[in-house]
Amino acid sequence: MSQDTIDMLKRALLREKEARKVAESILEKKAAELYEANRRLEKSYTELELLLTQKDSQLQGVFENIVDAYLIMDLEGNILKMNDAALTLLGFEDDKIDFNLMSMVSPTDLEHVSKSFKMLLTKGSITNFELKITTNANIEKLIHVNASVIYDNNIPVASQGIIRDITKEKEDEEKLIESENRLSTLILNLDKAVILEDENRKIIVTNKKFTQLFNIKVKPDELIGKDCKTLIENNSMLFEDSKKFLNRTHDIIQEKKVVLAEELEMVDGKILERSYMPIIIGEKTKGYFWTFKDVTLSRTYSKRLEVQKQKYYNIISNMNLGLVEVDLEDRILMVNHSFEEMTGYSFNELIGIKGKDILPVAEDKVLMDEKVIERKQGRTDLYELKIKKKDGEIRYWLVSGAPNYGIDGKVIGSIGINFDITNIKNLEKQKESLLNELAKSNNELQEYAHIVSHDLKSPLRSINALVSWIKEDNNGKLDHATNQNLNLIESTLEKMELLITDILDYSSIGSDEVEKTEVNTNDLVIDLKQMLFIPNHITINILNTLPVVLGHKTKLQQVFQNLISNAIKFIEKDNGIININVTEQTNYYQFSVQDNGIGIEKQYHDKIFKVFLSLNKRKDSSGIGLSIVQKIVELHNGTIWLESQPSIGTTFFFTIKK
Repeated sequence: MSQDTIDMLKRALLREKEARKVAESILEKKAAELYEANRRLEKSYTELELLLTQKDSQLQGVFENIVDAYLIMDLEGNILKMNDAALTLLGFEDDKIDFNLMSMVSPTDLEHVSKSFKMLLTKGSITNFELKITTNANIEKLIHVNASVIYDNNIPVASQGIIRDITKEKEDEEKLIESENRLSTLILNLDKAVILEDENRKIIVTNKKFTQLFNIKVKPDELIGKDCKTLIENNSMLFEDSKKFLNRTHDIIQEKKVVLAEELEMVDGKILERSYMPIIIGEKTKGYFWTFKDVTLSRTYSKRLEVQKQKYYNIISNMNLGLVEVDLEDRILMVNHSFEEMTGYSFNELIGIKGKDILPVAEDKVLMDEKVIERKQGRTDLYELKIKKKDGEIRYWLVSGAPNYGIDGKVIGSIGINFDITNIKNLEKQKESLLNELAKSNNELQEYAHIVSHDLKSPLRSINALVSWIKEDNNGKLDHATNQNLNLIESTLEKMELLITDILDYSSIGSDEVEKTEVNTNDLVIDLKQMLFIPNHITINILNTLPVVLGHKTKLQQVFQNLISNAIKFIEKDNGIININVTEQTNYYQFSVQDNGIGIEKQYHDKIFKVFLSLNKRKDSSGIGLSIVQKIVELHNGTIWLESQPSIGTTFFFTIKK
């Protein structure tokens, strides 16, 4: 190692020793300062404890007499002392606690509290300070604080404060504000015009309806503070009698009495309803409250209602229906003129008596008693009653009885509307007698038709047999003209027999009492296609599957057979087509039979269903076939009609009820 290196190391050690000495000197100085600071701090706490101890006797009386929560804390926020009210408010059981009040402060209020605490130390006190805390019992509260600093020889050593729980008060205040807002909104949007004045007749509040009724072109809040008397005077010309309006308004204010629903007529025809209430506190008038309501519509309606009431009263009094009103004991309270005429008794003779005692015949008195009980139970019904008039004449009434209700909704009696049906009853008896006679005549006619049919057919068959024998016996002996005459006789006899058969069929429709059964019309038509002679040039099509209906199978078969046979007869085209179809409606089926035959002119559409009418004189047609079809369709609660054009074709439609 060189001498230079050794010298350099010595110099470094020397500097290190000097640095150590400086550091030790600084540490000794800082230690002395720290010791002195600790000594002063211990002295301060000792002096504070001494101060509190010395003042404890003075504060004790304060603690005992302060109703609100009161506490003392050091400048760091540690609670030093509190009274019972503070213990309760903050959620502690006793004052033997080590607690920092700042831990109760809501995080959102920490900055606000910090600034306020600095203000407290600067100014020495703060008032009306509000903050939100969470108590030791974990309950959120809003508190109001008034605090001041405690000094010792002008040195701040602690702070004291009075705390009030204003949580409920704040909630009530907010509810009050909400209530006021709702009330204000209600007043502003009320259907009545409202105006509230103070004792000097200055407007406190009004609403949109007021400005509308009085045609004031400003907003309601712009009227607040204005002189109401001047405002009313300036708008008095809106009323029919402005002078009367102003004088009456003055009298109302002077009398200081409540006024309800006083009517005012305006120039434009409106009718206002004014109400007034003085606001009196003690013996002093503190304001005036007015309301104005447009009742034009209701008044007009009331007048119309009164007119209608009088109108219907006159109708009821003079209508041809007997009206009677009775109480719960069946005592008559009111009758109209028709009821007097229907009974033969006068108004004075009927009022107060029980109708069941003088009107119904003996056998119907029990019925009347039952109906009185039913009216009390709130039942309404319609029934027949046999009554005896004052002169002893027996009449039949149709009575509609209904309970009569009072304002409270309870039955207070009943109302009866009575219609004299004596003439109708007599007609019903005559009708019943006529129906019985008609049924008897129909039966006799049916028997007669059978007898006549048999009696007529027998000679016809005999004549037919004789003609046949004559032709056989004189075969080859008779001339051409004689043979033609004999053939004409046979043809006429056949037509006569067909006519007799059709007449018998027509007269017998509806006479039997056979019950209706389910009939598959699709199978029925298919069977008919096999039974009927259908020429090769004619095609019969069933376009849709025909339904099952309730009816008489034989008669329905007769309907389809007649319509199809007619269509076949009157198709002269080389390619004949008959289409059978059905469409389903809500309550019935609509069938159709369409052909491309010769057609029927419009003028005959309503006539072809008449008996014995045949548009084409054919030996195989009696003119009764379509009449029979119509009668069978009507027997099934249906109708039949047709659409047709000459040379194009005909469609017959008929309905069968489901």
